[in-house]
Amino acid sequence: MNLKEKVVIITGAGSGIGAASAKLFGTHGATVVTSDINLENAQKVAEEIKAAGGSASAIKTNVTKFEEVESLIAETVKVHERLDVIVNNAGIGGANQKKTAEHTHEDWHNVIAVNQTGVFYCMQVALQQMMKQGHGNIVNIASLAGLKASGNNLSYSASKFAVVGMTKSAALEYGHKNIRINAVCPGYTHSALLDQLLSTRDDMGDILKRHIPMRRFGEANEIAEGVCWLASDNSKFITGQTLTLDGGTSL
Repeated sequence: MNLKEKVVIITGAGSGIGAASAKLFGTHGATVVTSDINLENAQKVAEEIKAAGGSASAIKTNVTKFEEVESLIAETVKVHERLDVIVNNAGIGGANQKKTAEHTHEDWHNVIAVNQTGVFYCMQVALQQMMKQGHGNIVNIASLAGLKASGNNLSYSASKFAVVGMTKSAALEYGHKNIRINAVCPGYTHSALLDQLLSTRDDMGDILKRHIPMRRFGEANEIAEGVCWLASDNSKFITGQTLTLDGGTSL
């Protein structure tokens, strides 16, 4: 993949898909800025990239705070002079698995703030910089839950449907500005969010795998491959699309 020397920000890079993507970008020669609300985790990933011969640094960011998003992008541009790619990966699930009538307001506000508003903030500030420099690439991490119904999960589903919609709307607006915007929609993938779901009942893993034609969960590095491909010049005629990586679950 053609990613050499691209300046890349990844939010939520301290673990899961974000960490796997950051490391893969580093392997392909990109300059990686690992961003996470947990600075220690972001620094650990950055150090692993550097230890493998790559270039990386870490910045603490709470994507629900607009001024922190502004600072993240401003600091990146100050050091590296541009922003080629931003991967909007930071995301959370609700603390409770409840139907809509019982859905907690706390879960609603927390999930929407990170998964939807956080992506909007990052897109908005990144687009302003990308228009100044005349190019850019945004990859948003949505979910299979943003393409099809997901029960007991209203705020998460709503936020991920929103990410898909924001991706398509912004891609339509900025395609003529040499800015590409796409989304990745993972299915059930080994992560903290999946662990949270599996903990709800002993047989949840078996139940979920029965809905996956490949009969297994995805791995973070498999999702990272799709992220890096969309961010690379190998996909330069693709914009406004959702790349579904779900082992066939959506079938």
